[in-house]
Amino acid sequence: MTTRRSFLAASLSATAAVAQPKRPNILLIMADDMGATDLSCYQCPDIKTPNIDALAKEGVRFTHAYANAPECSPTRAGLLTGRYQQRVGGLECAIGVGNVGRYDEAAWLEKRGELGLPLSETTFATMLKNAGYATACIGKWHLGYGEKFSANRHGFDEYFGILGGNADHFTHREEDGTNVLNHNGKPVERAGHTTDIFTDHAIQWMEQAARGAKPWLLYVPYTAPHTPVQGPNDGPVADKSKWNAGTRATYVQMVEHMDRRVGDLMAALRRTGQLNNTLVIFKSDNGGYNRSNNYPFRGFKSSVFEGGLRIPLIMQWPGVLARATTTPQVTISMDVTATILAAAQVKPTRALDGINLLLGLRGRRGPVPRTLYWSYKRGEQRRWAVREGDWKYIVDNGNEYLYNLALDEVEKINLKEAEPARFQRLRTMLEAWKRDTAPERLKTFFAETA
Repeated sequence: MTTRRSFLAASLSATAAVAQPKRPNILLIMADDMGATDLSCYQCPDIKTPNIDALAKEGVRFTHAYANAPECSPTRAGLLTGRYQQRVGGLECAIGVGNVGRYDEAAWLEKRGELGLPLSETTFATMLKNAGYATACIGKWHLGYGEKFSANRHGFDEYFGILGGNADHFTHREEDGTNVLNHNGKPVERAGHTTDIFTDHAIQWMEQAARGAKPWLLYVPYTAPHTPVQGPNDGPVADKSKWNAGTRATYVQMVEHMDRRVGDLMAALRRTGQLNNTLVIFKSDNGGYNRSNNYPFRGFKSSVFEGGLRIPLIMQWPGVLARATTTPQVTISMDVTATILAAAQVKPTRALDGINLLLGLRGRRGPVPRTLYWSYKRGEQRRWAVREGDWKYIVDNGNEYLYNLALDEVEKINLKEAEPARFQRLRTMLEAWKRDTAPERLKTFFAETA
């Protein structure tokens, strides 16, 4: 017999079921050094990307997305931890080929065998794995060559990809001939362009995961269109002195090739019946280099002007996120971390610096003002930036700038003399942020060099 108490219990149970839907799979796809407007859905005039465009047609496209940094390793550290990578220390520019530290703090860590993402940092993969997810990273790692910094030690059940920042797309070797293609801690040899071997491995893993009982996280950080500039039919780099050569036309081939393989990933999702319960995210790691299209933004990779930091970002989650929408929400790579954890109903095990974007994307609030910080160090170069609302303060090797991005998104009109109070405010905020994010593992370095 149904009693009032049992009826209420059943009602509460049903309400809880609605409030806690089935945890989605997560497919996070990341391009390498692709410009902010190098997709046709971002009005690129010479690149056709119908498969990535389809994600935007079925989901949400961000128009004001930023990278955590203007280079590879720091952005990846911020993305994986959900925190400013400055809290880690030593990862404020890309780790050099052969695991080289490229500025004083990074070189100090290199000498001690500590250059990489330490295990004291908890990644979103670890948090999801501990919550019952199957996890895989297939592509570029670039957070330390040593086993103690490996993807497998950072929460990924499966890793297949290159350890460093770049490699010949066909031989999978760095400029000195070192093979950096790795599968779960062991060097391996494979034939094919990196975009193809990563995609094929990802599809194989996804199909296997579909047969299991666990939800899954698949992180696919491509090496395209990073240098060397090699299209799918080009073959290995014959002359190492031309490692960083290449034309825009070949760059276009690389992006369009990646787009075709993204289409294959999505086809595998549909074929295995997982499309409707998968949050798909596509982004770039940082702004594009000099073969990219960053128009209309100023600067390229490694700069803290908009061209070095602005990226494409698209999210698709059928039945949850609205179709064919754009959002002006200012966002940064580490927000993706907080959003993934929220979608998976996983509580972070440490405080995050990023925010959960789902609250705005699902209509619970409009765009929220953001204050974001950047720091870049390489050799003798020192660059910082702060964005508070529409205002952006930049220090570029001692030169200071203040821009109103609402009126001057291309950063041409320096307002530091016209807005002295705001200029000083942002400058003071930057110094406070530097103190707040000072890394524990560099305390000895700072004491030694004081």
